Order: sequence, then C-alpha cells, then structure tokens
Amino acid sequence: MNLPNKITMLRILLIPFFVFFMLTDQIPYSRYIAVSIFIIASLTDTLDGYLARKYNLVSNFGKFVDPLADKLLVCSALVCFVALPENPMPAWGVIVIISRDFIISGFRLVASDAGVVIAAGWWGKIKTVVQMLMSVLLIVDFDGEIINLVEYIFIYAAILLTVISLVDYLWKNREVLNDGNM
Repeated sequence: MNLPNKITMLRILLIPFFVFFMLTDQIPYSRYIAVSIFIIASLTDTLDGYLARKYNLVSNFGKFVDPLADKLLVCSALVCFVALPENPMPAWGVIVIISRDFIISGFRLVASDAGVVIAAGWWGKIKTVVQMLMSVLLIVDFDGEIINLVEYIFIYAAILLTVISLVDYLWKNREVLNDGNM
C-alpha cells in the first residue's frame, strides 16, 4: 500500500474518533476536539491526492477508496447532526446527500464489474469541499444571525451541488449502464 492510500485509510480510521467526540457531552470541549479531527481528516483528502499525482502513485485502489473515505466522513457528520438536539441540518437534506452517495457507490460497483474504474469528477470534488466546509460550520455551531445565515447558505449549496454532481456523474458515465448487461 502506497503512502497516499495509507493517508486515505487514516481518514477512515479517524471517523470513529470524530463521531465519539461529536456526540459526547461528557468531555469538556468535545465539539472543538471533534472539529479538529474533522478538519485533519478533511485535509488528508487534499494531501493524499496531491502526493498521488506528484509522485505518480495514482492507483485503482485510491480511485475507489478515496471518494469512499470522503463519503464516510461527511455522512458520519450528517448523521451526527441529525442526532443532535439542536439538529442544524434538515433530515431531508441528509437523505438527499446520503442517497446520492449510495447511488454513486452502486454505480461504481457496476462499473467495476465491467472493468471500469471511475474517478471523482470536478462537480463531485466541489461538492465534497462545500460539504466539508458546511460540516465544520455546523460542528462548531457559533451563534449569531450572520453565522446562521452562512450556515444555511452552505447547507443548501451542499444539497444543490450534491444533486448537480449526481446528474453530472451519471451523464458522463452513462455508457457504463448501456453495456447490454442491464
């Protein structure tokens, strides 16, 4: 396993720690610990991609697991938001985002069976960045009218980009579904 893939696996290993600190109120400053873990995990996404491209370490494993690690991290945060008493994220938005991730994961499995590995597209990357920024804002949960407005803008931008990236992904890779096996 090369270094970028190890960094991707680290992102996955950080998720249970993030969830623990996000959902506990028994530890002082647990939300700040949670947001620190989330930010570190999010930054590993940039680092592993940079290293993979710079040192020509792009692998099929990385193309598959890297976007999966992003989905696991963001979906973990979304589920935590729904579990919080103040629930900053509408449940229907969480359902839209998680549904998109299931659809794309299933699509990737179909492509993989056909011997095709599909890397994340630009819309998906932008969506991930917006979802991660939204998550940071919602984890910290600062109070104030302007902050609340910014949080809502990020929530609805994340949901909109989720739908746009799904349509873009399916359209660009539609030939995978037209292989005659479905």
